[in-house]
Amino acid sequence: MDTSQNTALLRALTELPGPLPARGVIHIAIRHTDRFTVVGNDLAQHPGLSTTAVGFAVRIQSLPQGTEVGIKALAARFPEGEKLIAAALRELEAHGYLQRARTRLPNGRIVTRTVFCNQPTALLRPRAAAAPPQLPPVARPITTPAPAPEPTVKPEASPEPDPQPEPQSQSQPTPDPVATPDPPAPRAAPPQAAAPPQDRAPAAPPFVRLMPPPTAPKPPRPPLPRPRELTPELERISTALLSDLRHHAPQFTLSEEHVRELVPGVAAWLERDAHPDTIRHTLTTNAPEPVNYPYQFVKHRLTVLLPPPLPGAHDLTPPAARRNPVTPFQTCDGCERAFRAPAPGHCRDCRNEVAYTQAAA
Repeated sequence: MDTSQNTALLRALTELPGPLPARGVIHIAIRHTDRFTVVGNDLAQHPGLSTTAVGFAVRIQSLPQGTEVGIKALAARFPEGEKLIAAALRELEAHGYLQRARTRLPNGRIVTRTVFCNQPTALLRPRAAAAPPQLPPVARPITTPAPAPEPTVKPEASPEPDPQPEPQSQSQPTPDPVATPDPPAPRAAPPQAAAPPQDRAPAAPPFVRLMPPPTAPKPPRPPLPRPRELTPELERISTALLSDLRHHAPQFTLSEEHVRELVPGVAAWLERDAHPDTIRHTLTTNAPEPVNYPYQFVKHRLTVLLPPPLPGAHDLTPPAARRNPVTPFQTCDGCERAFRAPAPGHCRDCRNEVAYTQAAA
């Protein structure tokens, strides 16, 4: 297989919710936290702009304020030529995304000022965006008609202002027909206070990162295996095996320093009774083309594919079968019937009969 597979991307595909389309593009959207630029679909999918023009528009939009965006400045920054850049800028200027005007500085120098707009169609309707913010305050005056019934109730209580204070101080049942308890009823503000929790209910779910960020710390790599004791014989065989790899696969040409560093790993394999041909086959089979870093590749395989130590003779011995003691057969002295018992004697029926006779006597 010549095509390399991105395992992180394949793992992210399995975490996408819902069924995936059978064909076409599949988006894995990871929210940016720094160094990003918002690009609208009106620019990214503009039917009248070429792909080159859209690409330069995105690049210009991502540059900070005050950056030179002339033809020569862009040609020095990006690999495209000046003719291609000039044609792309003319397209952007024709569709209103870019405007270039010559202005004279106070010192008399004439310069070209470039203005870029990410959404030129929005400049034609600046007042449309200001109308929606005025709509929410209009809904509040609707609550003012509620207290309107209060003045209608007050005229009825006005002819009796003096006699009412006395019964109110004595007992509360008499003021029931009076409209004094009515004002709390129209001031029913609790439904308005309960509305915000309903608005907060459909809150957006928190963002869940599917893959760790590129700057996340990576776990440390496992160390190269080492034998319990690096004997001269193991060191000699390991050095010869590593030096001879280039005869079987030229891409595994190791330097002398790398051979010395990898000797303990090969010695650990030999200590576990791995044959040199087996080690050579494991290190050189199914290798990528080309092997850019043979030292790292050999070190990785010596570490990850280390076989377990061979079991000893006692480990391969099957466990002894557990033998349960078998109670032998005996012949009853009374009825000659066979029964199981550790010693000769009478069977259960005979013993019960003797016990019953003795009890009756």
